[in-house]
Amino acid sequence: MTQLEKAQKGKVTEEMRLCALDENVSPKFIQEGVKNGTIVVVRNQAHDNGYPSAVGRGLRTKINANIGTSLDRSDIEFELEKIKVCIEAKADAVMDLSTGGDLRRIRQAVIAASPMIVGTVPIYQAAADAIAGGRSLMDLTADDMFRAIEEHGKDGVDFITVHCGVTRQSVGRILNEGRILGIVSRGGSILARWMEANDQENPLYEDYDRLLEIARKYDMVLSLGDGLRPGCIADATDRGQIQELILLGELTQKARDRGVQVMIEGPGHVPLEQIKANILLQKKICHGAPFYVLGPLPTDIAPGYDHITSAIGGALAGAAGADFLCYVTPSEHLRLPNLDDVREGIMTSRLAAHIADLAKGLPGAMDLDLQMARMRKEFDWEGQINLSIDPDRTRAWLEKSESAKEEGCTMCGELCAIKLGKEKTHRMF
Repeated sequence: MTQLEKAQKGKVTEEMRLCALDENVSPKFIQEGVKNGTIVVVRNQAHDNGYPSAVGRGLRTKINANIGTSLDRSDIEFELEKIKVCIEAKADAVMDLSTGGDLRRIRQAVIAASPMIVGTVPIYQAAADAIAGGRSLMDLTADDMFRAIEEHGKDGVDFITVHCGVTRQSVGRILNEGRILGIVSRGGSILARWMEANDQENPLYEDYDRLLEIARKYDMVLSLGDGLRPGCIADATDRGQIQELILLGELTQKARDRGVQVMIEGPGHVPLEQIKANILLQKKICHGAPFYVLGPLPTDIAPGYDHITSAIGGALAGAAGADFLCYVTPSEHLRLPNLDDVREGIMTSRLAAHIADLAKGLPGAMDLDLQMARMRKEFDWEGQINLSIDPDRTRAWLEKSESAKEEGCTMCGELCAIKLGKEKTHRMF
């Protein structure tokens, strides 16, 4: 039985207990959330070295780090170095989005090295296998797609992105309405072109039961992908995006009826004033399923700074109810991320998640901030370093004031407001 099926029978699994311990909630809270579909416990039965993670309502906002090769750069050892950075920087999950090299070998190496939950996009594997076999992407078959999904499950992938809502109808709405950037999802674009070339419906939608059968077999969480997400803020919240979301809501209920856990992926590039509405709409249409967002990015003009752009959007999305943030690195839209990009992306995403948890009033979220305030009042520099989200960076940047006898930094020295406030003063009457 899957985690969902056990939860529906009132059973608390070992994975639920481990997640409850990590979240400082009761195992019953996790079990009820899984039963209702507002929480997913992510753990493939074949991921032996993995630690389960719970995503959803009432829990700490999680973050994911994307890694992976490309046709231009394919180095397994480099990807494993990224995994080390992800562990050290405290990401909650990692997605292997490799498209170049021996994809299965890379994926298996990533899973073996990662105690974090691991996600993938199986359509990349199907496409790569077709090209390696001398075929066109348009020559893919439904069997090719499902064979890749089965392989990912067997290898131990904990959650997979599947673009089931990219259908002839939803793609047609985008074409009829008109978009500046069209379809920007790789998986969504592959499927849209395949449907057009073959004059057939998306197999992941048409044969959804086959997908559910594989997911149930390995207890893989389905991350129902936003293949029609907006790629610029001018395209946000259009008919194609909403049509896809409506389909994902219907597929969510069908998956739950078959004992398969589901979370929903969301946009994308969205102007600030539309982010909250997007979250509320998803939660309503998809029956409270956990929401996994890329960013969102509330402006398009920040190449090199998109980790900051996404942190702004991610904090607002998380505060509005998003449960899982996919990081964006400074190299987004520009290049494959290096190790520094991965670390920077994780740290900014963690900040966004923490800010969201504060806004949600999550129990315990305020504790570290209160401790930091007390450490600052006492000029306890070591305490501030240890409490900070990035202790190494904090220590490297700290300059204590010699003029203020290290009670303050070089920003203010003797004029430090906190130092002055602690000194005894006499009031004049």
